[in-house]
Amino acid sequence: MNIVETRGLGLRTRRGWVYRDVDLTAASGELVAVTGPPGSGRTSLLLTLAGRFPHSHGELRRRGPAALGQVAGVHEPDPTLTVAEHITERLLLLGPVPRRRRRLVPVAAVRARRVYRRDAYAAAVAGAGLTDAPLDPDRYGRDLTPVERQVLGLVLASLGGPSLIVADDVDAGADRPEREWMWGALERLADQGYAVVASARAVEPGVAATVHRIGDPAVPAPALPAEPAPDRPAEVPA
Repeated sequence: MNIVETRGLGLRTRRGWVYRDVDLTAASGELVAVTGPPGSGRTSLLLTLAGRFPHSHGELRRRGPAALGQVAGVHEPDPTLTVAEHITERLLLLGPVPRRRRRLVPVAAVRARRVYRRDAYAAAVAGAGLTDAPLDPDRYGRDLTPVERQVLGLVLASLGGPSLIVADDVDAGADRPEREWMWGALERLADQGYAVVASARAVEPGVAATVHRIGDPAVPAPALPAEPAPDRPAEVPA
């Protein structure tokens, strides 16, 4: 089932187009990677897909709730809380899954929210399928590396049992092994039934993702050849 669909989606401001003409579909269990050059509007597009940012052109359809992972400057860890405290706080805010929604929420998210009083961190990480995550529960938000911030964002996003999870710049500040691990983690989230949309500079080889590239400049039209100038003025007959 398609969770998010766009047709001709665009955002235009007084300064021009932020992104334009985006046709994108993400289904349950699918990982979609949005790539593009700096300034191509990747972050704005992801926020629009999640319902956190407007669009001015085209159509957007989304089924079910969306959750944000790490989005720099928009959705980031609290520097004064540990990883475990972030998780406990989020579970307390969410509370038990309402009975009417249990069939719509992944089983892993339901279980994590039931057992948070015993071991919130272990339950949340296991529920997201990230038991091998490079994450220390006692580490403060201000000390997290770029990859650790991404991992925490994904764990927190999964707790609400959304239909769509979006994460921005998932390869920023990561070396190759970290990038490979991160794409593997995103694939595992998709395997649990989430629609996952992640932006990146590029996708690692072998990743099972649908790649959608935006913001490539138009190829300039070739210049018309100039007419050759005459070698000398034409002679005027006497």
